[in-house]
Amino acid sequence: MASLSTDVFYDILRRLDGPSLASAACSCAAFCSISREERLWENVCSSMWPSTNREDVKSLISSIGGYRKFYADCFPLIVNKEVTEYQWNGHLEYPEEWTEAEYYGDTVGLESISPLDFVSIVDIRYKDKTICSKVLWGIPNANGSNSWFHNCPFRIDLLNYAARDDDSEGEVTLSVSDGLPLIASMEKERKDGKLWKELRDGLRLSWIVVNRKVKQAANLASWSPLGGQRHWPTDRDFVIRFGSVLPAKDILPCQVVECILIMKFRVIHTEGDSAETTLKLTELSMQLEDMEGAHVNGRNSLVILKEALSCRRSKNYSEVLESCHLYSKVQSELKEEKMRNESRLDRLCILSGIAAFVTFWYCIL
Repeated sequence: MASLSTDVFYDILRRLDGPSLASAACSCAAFCSISREERLWENVCSSMWPSTNREDVKSLISSIGGYRKFYADCFPLIVNKEVTEYQWNGHLEYPEEWTEAEYYGDTVGLESISPLDFVSIVDIRYKDKTICSKVLWGIPNANGSNSWFHNCPFRIDLLNYAARDDDSEGEVTLSVSDGLPLIASMEKERKDGKLWKELRDGLRLSWIVVNRKVKQAANLASWSPLGGQRHWPTDRDFVIRFGSVLPAKDILPCQVVECILIMKFRVIHTEGDSAETTLKLTELSMQLEDMEGAHVNGRNSLVILKEALSCRRSKNYSEVLESCHLYSKVQSELKEEKMRNESRLDRLCILSGIAAFVTFWYCIL
Protein backbone atom coordinates (compact mmCIF):
# COMPACT_ATOMS: atom_id res chain seq x y z
CA MET A 1 0.00 0.00 0.00
CA ALA A 2 2.80 2.42 0.88
CA SER A 3 4.39 2.00 -2.56
CA LEU A 4 1.22 3.05 -4.39
CA SER A 5 0.72 6.65 -5.43
CA THR A 6 -2.17 8.88 -4.44
CA ASP A 7 -3.42 8.83 -8.04
CA VAL A 8 -3.82 5.04 -7.89
CA PHE A 9 -5.76 5.33 -4.63
CA TYR A 10 -7.98 7.97 -6.18
CA ASP A 11 -8.64 5.78 -9.22
CA ILE A 12 -9.65 2.93 -6.91
CA LEU A 13 -11.99 5.03 -4.77
CA ARG A 14 -13.74 6.75 -7.68
CA ARG A 15 -15.11 3.36 -8.78
CA LEU A 16 -16.93 2.76 -5.49
CA ASP A 17 -20.53 3.51 -4.59
CA GLY A 18 -21.42 5.66 -1.59
CA PRO A 19 -21.54 3.03 1.19
CA SER A 20 -18.32 1.39 -0.07
CA LEU A 21 -16.56 4.75 -0.28
CA ALA A 22 -17.62 5.60 3.27
CA SER A 23 -16.35 2.21 4.50
CA ALA A 24 -13.04 2.62 2.66
CA ALA A 25 -12.54 6.00 4.32
CA CYS A 26 -12.51 4.22 7.68
CA SER A 27 -9.93 1.63 6.65
CA CYS A 28 -6.73 3.69 6.59
CA ALA A 29 -5.40 7.24 6.83
CA ALA A 30 -4.61 7.45 3.10
CA PHE A 31 -8.14 6.47 2.03
CA CYS A 32 -9.62 8.76 4.70
CA SER A 33 -7.69 11.74 3.32
CA ILE A 34 -8.52 11.07 -0.32
CA SER A 35 -12.20 10.34 0.42
CA ARG A 36 -12.64 13.97 1.44
CA GLU A 37 -12.31 14.97 -2.21
CA GLU A 38 -15.58 16.52 -3.34
CA ARG A 39 -15.14 15.12 -6.84
CA LEU A 40 -15.50 11.57 -5.52
CA TRP A 41 -18.79 12.37 -3.79
CA GLU A 42 -20.00 14.29 -6.82
CA ASN A 43 -19.56 11.11 -8.88
CA VAL A 44 -21.42 9.10 -6.24
CA CYS A 45 -24.32 11.58 -6.12
CA SER A 46 -24.62 11.92 -9.89
CA SER A 47 -24.72 8.14 -10.21
CA MET A 48 -27.43 7.74 -7.60
CA TRP A 49 -29.38 10.94 -8.33
CA PRO A 50 -28.97 12.00 -12.00
CA SER A 51 -30.77 15.28 -11.23
CA THR A 52 -27.62 16.44 -9.46
CA ASN A 53 -25.87 16.65 -12.85
CA ARG A 54 -27.76 19.86 -13.64
CA GLU A 55 -25.69 23.02 -13.31
CA ASP A 56 -28.27 24.79 -11.13
CA VAL A 57 -28.43 21.80 -8.79
CA LYS A 58 -24.62 21.63 -8.62
CA SER A 59 -24.59 25.26 -7.49
CA LEU A 60 -27.31 24.50 -4.93
CA ILE A 61 -25.38 21.54 -3.45
CA SER A 62 -22.19 23.60 -3.23
CA SER A 63 -24.06 26.35 -1.39
CA ILE A 64 -25.42 23.99 1.30
CA GLY A 65 -22.12 22.31 2.16
CA GLY A 66 -21.00 20.20 -0.79
CA TYR A 67 -21.62 16.73 -2.17
CA ARG A 68 -20.22 14.83 0.80
CA LYS A 69 -22.70 16.50 3.17
CA PHE A 70 -25.50 16.15 0.62
CA TYR A 71 -24.94 12.39 0.39
CA ALA A 72 -24.75 12.03 4.17
CA ASP A 73 -28.08 13.88 4.50
CA CYS A 74 -29.99 12.18 1.68
CA PHE A 75 -28.76 8.59 1.48
CA PRO A 76 -30.17 7.54 4.91
CA LEU A 77 -33.97 7.52 4.95
CA ILE A 78 -36.22 9.05 7.58
CA VAL A 79 -37.17 6.84 10.52
CA ASN A 80 -39.78 7.80 13.10
CA LYS A 81 -40.09 5.53 16.12
CA GLU A 82 -42.40 7.94 17.97
CA VAL A 83 -45.52 6.40 16.41
CA THR A 84 -45.89 3.92 19.27
CA GLU A 85 -46.05 6.78 21.78
CA TYR A 86 -49.37 7.88 20.30
CA GLN A 87 -50.86 4.46 19.68
CA TRP A 88 -53.18 4.50 22.66
CA ASN A 89 -53.75 8.22 23.12
CA GLY A 90 -57.50 7.98 22.65
CA HIS A 91 -58.92 8.96 19.29
CA LEU A 92 -56.73 11.96 18.54
CA GLU A 93 -59.08 14.29 20.34
CA TYR A 94 -57.72 17.81 20.19
CA PRO A 95 -56.70 19.08 23.64
CA GLU A 96 -58.61 22.01 25.02
CA GLU A 97 -55.48 24.16 25.05
CA TRP A 98 -55.27 23.89 21.25
CA THR A 99 -57.13 26.93 19.93
CA GLU A 100 -58.61 27.03 16.47
CA ALA A 101 -56.01 29.56 15.39
CA GLU A 102 -53.19 27.30 16.58
CA TYR A 103 -54.56 24.23 14.81
CA TYR A 104 -55.11 26.04 11.53
CA GLY A 105 -51.58 27.19 11.42
CA ASP A 106 -50.66 30.29 13.40
CA THR A 107 -47.43 28.57 14.34
CA VAL A 108 -44.62 30.44 16.02
CA GLY A 109 -41.69 30.96 13.67
CA LEU A 110 -43.67 30.58 10.46
CA GLU A 111 -42.53 34.01 9.33
CA SER A 112 -39.00 32.65 8.97
CA ILE A 113 -40.10 29.86 6.62
CA SER A 114 -40.39 30.84 2.98
CA PRO A 115 -41.85 28.46 0.35
CA LEU A 116 -39.20 29.79 -2.05
CA ASP A 117 -36.47 28.24 0.14
CA PHE A 118 -37.60 24.67 -0.67
CA VAL A 119 -36.29 22.73 -3.67
CA SER A 120 -37.53 19.29 -4.75
CA ILE A 121 -35.01 17.00 -6.48
CA VAL A 122 -36.80 13.90 -7.80
CA ASP A 123 -35.45 10.81 -9.59
CA ILE A 124 -37.35 7.70 -10.67
CA ARG A 125 -35.61 4.45 -11.56
CA TYR A 126 -36.95 1.29 -13.09
CA LYS A 127 -34.66 -1.73 -12.84
CA ASP A 128 -31.62 0.51 -12.21
CA LYS A 129 -32.38 2.68 -15.24
CA THR A 130 -33.33 6.33 -14.70
CA ILE A 131 -36.64 7.10 -16.41
CA CYS A 132 -37.39 10.52 -14.94
CA SER A 133 -35.46 13.36 -13.30
CA LYS A 134 -37.23 16.54 -12.21
CA VAL A 135 -36.28 19.61 -10.18
CA LEU A 136 -38.86 22.00 -8.73
CA TRP A 137 -37.71 25.32 -7.29
CA GLY A 138 -39.97 26.60 -4.55
CA ILE A 139 -43.52 25.45 -3.78
CA PRO A 140 -46.14 26.42 -6.36
CA ASN A 141 -48.91 28.87 -5.38
CA ALA A 142 -47.30 29.53 -1.99
CA ASN A 143 -46.24 33.15 -2.00
CA GLY A 144 -46.32 34.97 1.33
CA SER A 145 -49.67 36.71 0.75
CA ASN A 146 -51.50 33.65 -0.52
CA SER A 147 -53.90 32.70 2.28
CA TRP A 148 -55.50 30.15 -0.03
CA PHE A 149 -52.32 28.03 0.08
CA HIS A 150 -51.93 28.42 3.85
CA ASN A 151 -55.43 27.18 4.68
CA CYS A 152 -56.05 24.59 1.96
CA PRO A 153 -54.70 21.02 1.77
CA PHE A 154 -51.01 20.90 0.86
CA ARG A 155 -50.19 19.19 -2.43
CA ILE A 156 -47.36 19.32 -4.97
CA ASP A 157 -48.10 17.93 -8.43
CA LEU A 158 -44.60 17.66 -9.82
CA LEU A 159 -45.47 16.86 -13.43
CA ASN A 160 -47.59 20.00 -13.77
CA TYR A 161 -45.06 22.46 -12.41
CA ALA A 162 -41.57 21.03 -12.93
CA ALA A 163 -42.17 20.57 -16.67
CA ARG A 164 -42.49 24.35 -17.15
CA ASP A 165 -38.80 24.95 -16.42
CA ASP A 166 -37.43 21.54 -17.29
CA ASP A 167 -35.26 21.22 -20.38
CA SER A 168 -36.22 17.55 -20.70
CA GLU A 169 -39.91 18.28 -20.90
CA GLY A 170 -41.90 15.41 -22.34
CA GLU A 171 -43.85 12.31 -21.47
CA VAL A 172 -42.36 9.72 -19.16
CA THR A 173 -43.04 6.23 -20.48
CA LEU A 174 -42.00 2.63 -19.87
CA SER A 175 -42.06 -0.01 -22.58
CA VAL A 176 -40.92 -3.56 -23.27
CA SER A 177 -37.49 -2.21 -24.21
CA ASP A 178 -37.16 -0.93 -20.63
CA GLY A 179 -37.83 -4.38 -19.20
CA LEU A 180 -41.62 -4.47 -19.00
CA PRO A 181 -43.22 -7.86 -19.69
CA LEU A 182 -45.33 -8.11 -22.83
CA ILE A 183 -48.96 -8.87 -21.96
CA ALA A 184 -51.35 -10.56 -24.36
CA SER A 185 -54.41 -8.60 -23.21
CA MET A 186 -55.69 -6.46 -20.36
CA GLU A 187 -58.07 -9.27 -19.44
CA LYS A 188 -55.12 -11.60 -18.84
CA GLU A 189 -53.30 -8.89 -16.87
CA ARG A 190 -56.29 -8.47 -14.57
CA LYS A 191 -56.10 -12.17 -13.74
CA ASP A 192 -52.38 -12.80 -13.25
CA GLY A 193 -51.12 -9.26 -12.50
CA LYS A 194 -47.73 -9.91 -14.09
CA LEU A 195 -47.29 -6.33 -15.34
CA TRP A 196 -48.33 -4.90 -11.97
CA LYS A 197 -45.88 -7.10 -10.07
CA GLU A 198 -42.98 -6.22 -12.37
CA LEU A 199 -43.75 -2.52 -12.07
CA ARG A 200 -44.08 -2.59 -8.28
CA ASP A 201 -40.88 -4.61 -7.79
CA GLY A 202 -38.79 -2.60 -10.24
CA LEU A 203 -39.68 1.00 -9.37
CA ARG A 204 -37.54 3.14 -7.08
CA LEU A 205 -38.27 6.74 -6.11
CA SER A 206 -36.10 9.41 -4.52
CA TRP A 207 -37.73 12.72 -3.56
CA ILE A 208 -35.16 14.98 -1.91
CA VAL A 209 -36.29 18.24 -0.31
CA VAL A 210 -33.67 20.94 0.23
CA ASN A 211 -34.08 24.09 2.31
CA ARG A 212 -31.65 26.65 0.94
CA LYS A 213 -31.96 28.96 3.93
CA VAL A 214 -31.06 26.46 6.68
CA LYS A 215 -28.76 24.47 4.32
CA GLN A 216 -30.37 21.12 5.08
CA ALA A 217 -31.70 18.29 2.92
CA ALA A 218 -33.56 15.00 3.39
CA ASN A 219 -35.01 12.22 1.26
CA LEU A 220 -38.74 11.96 1.97
CA ALA A 221 -39.30 8.85 -0.17
CA SER A 222 -39.20 5.24 0.99
CA TRP A 223 -37.08 4.27 -2.06
CA SER A 224 -39.22 1.21 -2.82
CA PRO A 225 -43.06 1.16 -2.86
CA LEU A 226 -45.04 0.88 0.37
CA GLY A 227 -48.23 -0.18 -1.38
CA GLY A 228 -50.52 0.54 -4.29
CA GLN A 229 -53.75 -0.18 -6.13
CA ARG A 230 -54.31 -2.07 -9.35
CA HIS A 231 -56.88 -0.87 -11.87
CA TRP A 232 -57.88 2.29 -10.00
CA PRO A 233 -59.80 4.42 -10.83
CA THR A 234 -60.01 2.61 -14.20
CA ASP A 235 -58.81 -0.82 -15.26
CA ARG A 236 -55.87 0.80 -17.08
CA ASP A 237 -54.46 2.77 -14.14
CA PHE A 238 -51.83 1.66 -11.62
CA VAL A 239 -51.32 3.72 -8.45
CA ILE A 240 -48.11 3.17 -6.48
CA ARG A 241 -47.48 4.75 -3.09
CA PHE A 242 -44.17 5.76 -1.52
CA GLY A 243 -43.60 7.94 1.53
CA SER A 244 -42.29 8.41 5.05
CA VAL A 245 -43.48 9.22 8.57
CA LEU A 246 -42.62 12.76 9.66
CA PRO A 247 -42.65 14.28 13.15
CA ALA A 248 -45.26 16.96 13.87
CA LYS A 249 -44.67 17.44 17.58
CA ASP A 250 -46.04 20.78 18.83
CA ILE A 251 -47.40 21.39 15.32
CA LEU A 252 -50.44 19.08 15.17
CA PRO A 253 -52.34 17.20 17.90
CA CYS A 254 -51.56 13.84 16.29
CA GLN A 255 -47.79 14.50 16.70
CA VAL A 256 -46.88 12.52 13.55
CA VAL A 257 -47.98 12.73 9.91
CA GLU A 258 -47.45 10.67 6.80
CA CYS A 259 -45.77 12.11 3.74
CA ILE A 260 -47.53 10.38 0.85
CA LEU A 261 -45.84 10.27 -2.55
CA ILE A 262 -48.14 9.04 -5.29
CA MET A 263 -47.04 7.72 -8.67
CA LYS A 264 -49.75 6.88 -11.20
CA PHE A 265 -49.26 5.05 -14.52
CA ARG A 266 -51.72 4.62 -17.39
CA VAL A 267 -51.49 1.35 -19.37
CA ILE A 268 -51.47 1.83 -23.14
CA HIS A 269 -51.90 -1.57 -24.77
CA THR A 270 -52.27 -2.40 -28.44
CA GLU A 271 -53.37 -5.87 -29.48
CA GLY A 272 -52.91 -7.77 -32.70
CA ASP A 273 -49.79 -8.83 -34.62
CA SER A 274 -47.82 -5.81 -33.39
CA ALA A 275 -48.97 -6.04 -29.76
CA GLU A 276 -47.20 -3.54 -27.54
CA THR A 277 -47.45 -2.51 -23.90
CA THR A 278 -46.51 0.98 -22.72
CA LEU A 279 -46.91 2.63 -19.34
CA LYS A 280 -47.28 6.42 -19.22
CA LEU A 281 -46.58 8.35 -16.02
CA THR A 282 -49.64 10.56 -15.42
CA GLU A 283 -49.13 11.70 -11.83
CA LEU A 284 -46.26 12.29 -9.43
CA SER A 285 -47.40 14.13 -6.32
CA MET A 286 -46.73 14.81 -2.64
CA GLN A 287 -49.22 15.44 0.16
CA LEU A 288 -49.26 15.21 3.95
CA GLU A 289 -51.96 13.43 5.98
CA ASP A 290 -52.49 13.16 9.72
CA MET A 291 -53.31 9.97 11.61
CA GLU A 292 -57.03 10.26 10.82
CA GLY A 293 -56.39 10.64 7.10
CA ALA A 294 -57.09 14.39 6.98
CA HIS A 295 -54.93 16.48 4.66
CA VAL A 296 -52.54 18.89 6.37
CA ASN A 297 -52.88 22.50 5.25
CA GLY A 298 -50.14 24.43 3.52
CA ARG A 299 -49.13 26.52 6.52
CA ASN A 300 -48.52 23.55 8.82
CA SER A 301 -46.91 21.57 6.00
CA LEU A 302 -44.17 24.18 5.62
CA VAL A 303 -43.30 23.84 9.31
CA ILE A 304 -43.39 20.03 9.18
CA LEU A 305 -41.15 19.90 6.10
CA LYS A 306 -38.63 22.21 7.73
CA GLU A 307 -38.55 20.06 10.89
CA ALA A 308 -38.26 16.86 8.85
CA LEU A 309 -34.91 18.00 7.44
CA SER A 310 -33.31 17.57 10.87
CA CYS A 311 -35.09 14.43 12.13
CA ARG A 312 -33.58 10.98 12.69
CA ARG A 313 -32.51 8.86 9.71
CA SER A 314 -31.19 5.37 9.16
CA LYS A 315 -29.24 3.42 6.52
CA ASN A 316 -31.02 0.26 7.71
CA TYR A 317 -33.81 -0.09 5.16
CA SER A 318 -35.69 -2.71 7.16
CA GLU A 319 -35.89 -0.21 10.03
CA VAL A 320 -37.35 2.37 7.65
CA LEU A 321 -40.00 -0.07 6.41
CA GLU A 322 -40.81 -1.10 9.96
CA SER A 323 -41.46 2.54 10.86
CA CYS A 324 -43.83 3.00 7.89
CA HIS A 325 -45.69 -0.25 8.51
CA LEU A 326 -46.05 0.58 12.21
CA TYR A 327 -47.70 3.87 11.28
CA SER A 328 -50.11 2.09 8.93
CA LYS A 329 -50.95 -0.46 11.63
CA VAL A 330 -51.66 2.20 14.26
CA GLN A 331 -53.70 4.20 11.76
CA SER A 332 -55.80 1.14 10.87
CA GLU A 333 -56.43 0.37 14.56
CA LEU A 334 -57.55 3.95 15.18
CA LYS A 335 -59.92 3.82 12.21
CA GLU A 336 -61.39 0.52 13.36
CA GLU A 337 -61.87 1.85 16.89
CA LYS A 338 -63.53 4.97 15.50
CA MET A 339 -65.91 2.84 13.41
CA ARG A 340 -66.76 0.73 16.46
CA ASN A 341 -67.54 3.84 18.49
CA GLU A 342 -69.71 5.22 15.70
CA SER A 343 -71.49 1.88 15.47
CA ARG A 344 -72.19 1.92 19.22
CA LEU A 345 -73.49 5.46 18.94
CA ASP A 346 -75.77 4.48 16.05
CA ARG A 347 -77.21 1.58 18.06
CA LEU A 348 -77.70 3.84 21.05
CA CYS A 349 -79.59 6.38 18.91
CA ILE A 350 -81.81 3.64 17.47
CA LEU A 351 -82.60 2.24 20.89
CA SER A 352 -83.29 5.75 22.21
CA GLY A 353 -85.65 6.37 19.30
CA ILE A 354 -87.50 3.10 19.88
CA ALA A 355 -87.78 3.82 23.62
CA ALA A 356 -89.12 7.32 22.92
CA PHE A 357 -91.63 5.93 20.40
CA VAL A 358 -92.86 3.24 22.79
CA THR A 359 -93.13 5.76 25.68
CA PHE A 360 -95.07 8.18 23.50
CA TRP A 361 -97.69 5.60 22.49
CA TYR A 362 -97.84 4.20 26.02
CA CYS A 363 -98.75 7.67 27.36
CA ILE A 364 -101.38 8.20 24.65
CA LEU A 365 -103.03 4.80 25.10
